[in-house]
Amino acid sequence: MGTLYYGDNLDVLRSDAFQDASIDLVYLDPPFNSKRDYNLIFKTPKGRDSEAQIIAFEDSWHWGEQAEREYEELLHQANTAVTEMIRSFRGFLDQSDMMAYLVMMANRLLELRRVLKPTGSLYLHCDPTASHYLKVVMDTIFGPANFVNEIVWHRYSRPKGSQFLSRRFGASTDSILFYGRSENYKFHADSIRVPIDEKEMQSRNTHLDEKGPYYSGPLLRSASMGARPNLVYEYQGFTPGPEGWRMTRDKLTELDAQGDLFWTRSGIPRRKVRPKDNPGRQIDNLWADIEAVGSQAKERQGYPTQKPLALLERIIQASSDPGDLVLDPFCGCGTAVHAAEKLGRNWIGIDITHLAIGLIERRLRAAFPEIQFDVHGVPKDLAGARDLAARDKYEFQWWACSLVGAQPYQNKKKGPDAGIDGLIYFQDDQKSTGKKIVVSVKGGEHVGRTMIADLKNSVEREGAQIGLFVTLAEPTEPMELEALSGGFYESPMHGAFRKIQILTIAGLLAETQAPRYPDLSRGALSFRKAPVEQGQAEQKRLVEF
Repeated sequence: MGTLYYGDNLDVLRSDAFQDASIDLVYLDPPFNSKRDYNLIFKTPKGRDSEAQIIAFEDSWHWGEQAEREYEELLHQANTAVTEMIRSFRGFLDQSDMMAYLVMMANRLLELRRVLKPTGSLYLHCDPTASHYLKVVMDTIFGPANFVNEIVWHRYSRPKGSQFLSRRFGASTDSILFYGRSENYKFHADSIRVPIDEKEMQSRNTHLDEKGPYYSGPLLRSASMGARPNLVYEYQGFTPGPEGWRMTRDKLTELDAQGDLFWTRSGIPRRKVRPKDNPGRQIDNLWADIEAVGSQAKERQGYPTQKPLALLERIIQASSDPGDLVLDPFCGCGTAVHAAEKLGRNWIGIDITHLAIGLIERRLRAAFPEIQFDVHGVPKDLAGARDLAARDKYEFQWWACSLVGAQPYQNKKKGPDAGIDGLIYFQDDQKSTGKKIVVSVKGGEHVGRTMIADLKNSVEREGAQIGLFVTLAEPTEPMELEALSGGFYESPMHGAFRKIQILTIAGLLAETQAPRYPDLSRGALSFRKAPVEQGQAEQKRLVEF
C-alpha cells in the first residue's frame, strides 16, 4: 500500500501520521543548494520537446523568516550536540544561503531519525556542493558510529565536455551517505550481487579436474580481517593462525567430502570454487554500472535530477524486506516509490508541489494499472479546491491542469499568460506530429461569456484543435452558448469533438466530466473519454442551441 502527501515534508513528518520508529528505510534526494533552477520538460507525442516547460523547483536557498524560525527550533530541541553543531556552523557561515540550507536539512533529518526503526537505515543523496557539511550534520544526528558508507555513484561514463577551455576536472559523480539507525540495521549484500558474464567466468576458471572448471579460492582469513578464536581449529594436521578459517569445521568437512578442497605444494589449504558456487560480484561503494537517465531513456519522465529506477531498486533490495515501509520525503517524480511498489514494499512519498504529486500519480497508474494508493493534502472536494484557490491562485491553476492531464504553461511564470494556463498534446492519426489543446483555468467565483470568447481566440492564435475551460464556479448559460458556437474539431479517424469544452472542478472531481479528445498514444478515447451522460447532455444543449 502506498501514500502520497502534498505539503512541506517537515509539517507532514510532524503530523500524527508519522509515529516514532515506524519506517524501515528512508531515501532522500533533496535539492543540493546548487543555486540553479530546474525545468521540467514535457514531450509531444512524437518525442519532440514541447514549448511547455515549468520550473520544477528552484534549487536556491536564502536566509529569511522561515530559516530564522527553524534555526530557533534547533536551538531548543533535546539533542544538545545538534544545538552546538548548528551554532558552530552559524559562527562561520553567518546568515548565508548555505546556512539556510543546512538549517532546513538538520530539522528534517532529526524527524527522519525519529521515525526510523532500530533496524532501519537512511540514504542521503547529495553532491559536492554541500556534502561535506551534510556529513557533519548526519554524524551529529545519527552518531559517527552509525555511518556505514559513502557511496560514489558514477553517473556518466563520459563526462559532458565544453567548447571552452575547462579549468577543472569534469563532474560525473554524486555521493550517497548511508547511515544505520543503530548497529542492527538491515543489509542484504547477496540480494544485489552483479552476475558475472560468460567471458569473465571463462577467464577466471582456469583450472580443470574431473568435476569440471574451477578457480582457486582462499580458505584462510587474512590478517586484515582480525582474530577469530572460534574459527581457529585443527583440520588434517593443519592449524591456522589467530585469524582462523573462513568457515566452520562442519562446512569445511563438507567441502572436502565434495572434492572441493586441495592443498598447495607449500601445504596451504585452498578451495575449488565452481561456476555454480559463484553468486556474482559483490557491490562495493563505487557504483559505476548504473547510468543516469538519458534524454531518450524509456523511463524518462522529463523531471530534473531524475534518478534511474535501477539505482533505487539496488538501495531498496539491500536495506529492506518485502512488506517493509519505504519513505521518500523529497519524492520529485517518484522513482523511489515506483521502485518500492515494483519490489513489493509499502511506501510513502512527500513533495511540496502539486506538479510532482500529479506526475507521480500518472507514472504509477501507467506502470501498475491496478494500483491503489492514498493521496493526502491535495483537494478532494469543492471546499478543498476553493481553499487552495484562495491561498495560492497559481498552485490552484497547476493543480487544475493536472486534473485534465495538462502541462502547466510557460515555465510556471506568475504573470500574464496570454489566456493559456496549460497545454495538452495528442496524436489522433499516424501522420501528425502532435496536435494541441489549450487549457484555461479560472478559480474565481465569477465567470462570464467573454472568458469563453477569449479562449476561442487563444485556440485560433495557437493553431490548436481544442480548448478546455476549467472553472471553479458553475458556468452561465451565455457561456455555454458561446462555447457551442465554437463548432467541432473533426478527427481524421474518430469523428467530431467539441472545439470548446467547459469543465467544472466539481465535475472533474466527481468524475462525471472529463475532456473529450482522441489520442492514439493512449488508445483512442480510452483515457479521456467522458461519461455517456456528459455526451448526452452536450447533444441536448446543442439541439437547444
